Amino acid sequence: MASVLSYESLVHAVAGAVGSVTAMTVFFPLDTARLRLQVDEKRKSKTTHAVLLEIIKEEGLLAPYRGWFPVISSLCCSNFVYFYTFNSLKTVWVKGQRSSTGKDLVVGFVAGVVNVLLTTPLWVVNTRLKLQGAKFRNEDIIPTNYKGIIDAFHQIIRDEGILALWNGTFPSLLLVFNPAIQFMFYEGLKRQLLKKRMKLSSLDVFIIGAIAKAIATTVTYPMQTVQSILRFGRHRLNPENRTLGSLRNVLYLLHQRVKRFGIMGLYKGLEAKLLQTVLTAALMFLVYEKLTAATFTVMGLKSTHKH
Repeated sequence: MASVLSYESLVHAVAGAVGSVTAMTVFFPLDTARLRLQVDEKRKSKTTHAVLLEIIKEEGLLAPYRGWFPVISSLCCSNFVYFYTFNSLKTVWVKGQRSSTGKDLVVGFVAGVVNVLLTTPLWVVNTRLKLQGAKFRNEDIIPTNYKGIIDAFHQIIRDEGILALWNGTFPSLLLVFNPAIQFMFYEGLKRQLLKKRMKLSSLDVFIIGAIAKAIATTVTYPMQTVQSILRFGRHRLNPENRTLGSLRNVLYLLHQRVKRFGIMGLYKGLEAKLLQTVLTAALMFLVYEKLTAATFTVMGLKSTHKH
């Protein structure tokens, strides 16, 4: 048990959280563009910068950063939980042997499920705060007026019941495959490259991170669209089975999208998402690898002085 609470797991968790916050902040406007394209059906699919320029023109310069704080807080919690669970499970299971891609995938998957169940309410609140005050093309959307994170929790529980906080849990659980696929490709590519050379440069890490994330994102994007719509939960649609985003609901939303916009409707906003995730993932892994390396170097130096 001591190994689970070890200093090493903590360093990994903190480095993971810091990495993702930095990356998310830098590329946050891309996420704003993606969410608008997913949730607002009447908004035309344009290039990402065109969408962002429209948002700035209609809602002011800071609009692309709306909802930054709740997103960052959730991201910190979420990544902390993910990295902590991932590294703890890995420590317990692998116990000093070489890890295999299969093991990485299973550990990544379990860490993801734990993460979804614990942090979905944060993301539901987030999605709503981020879209609050947005000028929607779609008139069917009911606007929200939350004062902040706590107030949003309060209003959602009061008006929609506690289960509404877990809206979109089902697609989220399916999306657990996303970081699992990403980690698998990342670790796999890393192992391949390390056969050829002793050490990976920052650029190598950046590129591996980007490729791994791009594959994972494209495979799972339609689920993300459904997840965003369910979390937002302000569409006047199919009200009787909205809770927990049941399988029927997910299939219904996918079917609606395809019926209205063709198969490409499932990929609306993918360009912004890919740009954001690829750049974010790459930067995140970069900060993560550098931070853990630096911390362990410092700790290493400290521990050798003692003897």
